[in-house]
Amino acid sequence: VQLVESGGGLVQAGGSLRLSCAASGRIFNNRKVGWFRQAPGKEREFVAAIIWNGGHTYYGDSVKGRFTISKDSIQNTVSLQMDSLIPEDTAVYYCGTSQVVLSGIRDGRYYANWGQGTQVTVSS
Repeated sequence: VQLVESGGGLVQAGGSLRLSCAASGRIFNNRKVGWFRQAPGKEREFVAAIIWNGGHTYYGDSVKGRFTISKDSIQNTVSLQMDSLIPEDTAVYYCGTSQVVLSGIRDGRYYANWGQGTQVTVSS
């Protein structure tokens, strides 16, 4: 299972970025897909997740109301729209996926496959 994230970059506070997670083949079917982030010196943090079949979404408290996770069934991608960015959002963002759908949605240990990460930097 190969995941590739894209869309990171440098943005000013208050701006927006859109991250994308692409997979080879239709592997997201019957899986959950999540976004996590890790800033230097900090633990990995849950950002958002989506259950591919059904489309249920989940968000971390720090991004609720600012970030939106969505799926594109034709492109077989999962996107993370990030609005109203703040410097505290600066981190490497990773997408992960797992066939264990309903357990550990907010816990990275329950994701089996990860992308290489994409850097998001928000300047003040």
